Amino acid sequence: MDSKQCNKRIGKRCYPKQNFMKIYFEFFLIILAVIILIYIIFSFISTILSPAPVKNFEGYVCKEKECFIVEIAKSQKEREKGLMNRTQLAENRGMLFVFEKEGIYPFWMKNTLIHLDIIWISSSKEGEGEVVFIKKNATPCKGFFCPSIIPEKKAKYVLEVNAGIADKIDLKIGDKLILP
Repeated sequence: MDSKQCNKRIGKRCYPKQNFMKIYFEFFLIILAVIILIYIIFSFISTILSPAPVKNFEGYVCKEKECFIVEIAKSQKEREKGLMNRTQLAENRGMLFVFEKEGIYPFWMKNTLIHLDIIWISSSKEGEGEVVFIKKNATPCKGFFCPSIIPEKKAKYVLEVNAGIADKIDLKIGDKLILP
């Protein structure tokens, strides 16, 4: 049946083959547009509802003339995240974990992608601390079970810097550090 005969029929629909292709193509385009629209809407909603990124205050930790710019992790959420999933850390940077009181604070390297020196610091007086334990070259943990690094003494602060920094600045237990 050609298109002229199809147009003359009354009461019954007649779709030539080329119209089927056009209808399927239009249907496909409509479905694709709906899927894209849904994706855009969900992306927008998830952006609005996602929590704001943790903003760490910055300060300095110094041993004599050697100073490091540090991000300060004071809240539980900031301490839990730490330096996880970072692929690099500038040589003069680090993260200072601040706890409410002195205690034994184990650390682990789960989801930490860079080697670190981890330094536990007691609070001797306001703005000053004493190094009480150092774990040099703590290695990233890629497995499910990651060992904890447990200090031998209580500390109020823990400083994470790139591996090798403790040796480079000749950091030892008992050294005094200036804290933010």
